[in-house]
Amino acid sequence: ESVLIALFGALVGVVVGVVYGVLLQRALVDQGIGVLAIPWARIAMLVLLAAVGGVLAALWPARRAARLNVLGAISSA
Repeated sequence: ESVLIALFGALVGVVVGVVYGVLLQRALVDQGIGVLAIPWARIAMLVLLAAVGGVLAALWPARRAARLNVLGAISSA
């Protein structure tokens, strides 16, 4: 779940950033900014890093849940 949330956030950020970059480039074409360079390799690396971050964020709660005494937790509820 945390990996999906991290990837969704990263992809939404990429889409918003690219759209904003394209719109800004088009608005500034009169200023001499005629070419928009999108670093796709860097973007892919950052999306992958977001997935790794999601995995790392899920490890601590998963380990804690794995160590939990299920019968004890059920009986105290």
